[in-house]
Amino acid sequence: MKQLCRWHIYPTAGDVYAHAAAAIARIANRRIEEMGAFRIVLTGGATARQVYRKLRGIDTDWPAWRIYWGDERCVPPDHPERNSRMAFGEWLDHVPVGAEQAFPIPAELGPEEGARRYGELMREVEEFDLVLLGLGEDGHVASLFPGREWGLSPRGPAALPVRGSPKPPPDRVSLSAWRLSLAQQAMFMLTGEGKRGAVSAWRSGEKIPATAIVPAGGVDVLLERACFVEA
Repeated sequence: MKQLCRWHIYPTAGDVYAHAAAAIARIANRRIEEMGAFRIVLTGGATARQVYRKLRGIDTDWPAWRIYWGDERCVPPDHPERNSRMAFGEWLDHVPVGAEQAFPIPAELGPEEGARRYGELMREVEEFDLVLLGLGEDGHVASLFPGREWGLSPRGPAALPVRGSPKPPPDRVSLSAWRLSLAQQAMFMLTGEGKRGAVSAWRSGEKIPATAIVPAGGVDVLLERACFVEA
């Protein structure tokens, strides 16, 4: 499937944070009105951290949210490098989201067992409403790295064990590209000049992991002007 990208360029990082939070709230409330629930996949990273802080204040039906993660580091649940810990600390602990609504990846069990268990959970989950993603300077998304397995085939596992990651910590669990793509839409949130190379590669048609995310409703890329590059 060909990736459909919509590029939204903002003057500052703060504008990206504000527009991303507003878009997430708008999508959530529309899906809750239409379907009675909202299924979102979270990402990690400094940009996501700022967006999550803004989500504390949105007006939404929190009990209708169902929250998943795109990837996780194989460290203890309370470790500061956990994506789930960051999301709870910056956002979820401050809103009425119950433990039964959030589904962290059990990466503390190790890459293989964590991937197996999260893959089993994914069998119970229909398509996501929204997948949030960042973009690494090497073009990676979630914990899908260039030159590694991305999990493109729907016949493959929904979650992949990752060992020897080029970015520490080395052991991780990631949803596969096909499972991240099983969604209404995806939203990339990008800030900082360090992303210019990856954005350039993406827009010029290079096969980097970001290009493997192909949800039915397309991909919205919200980015700061400092990291935008004309094709």
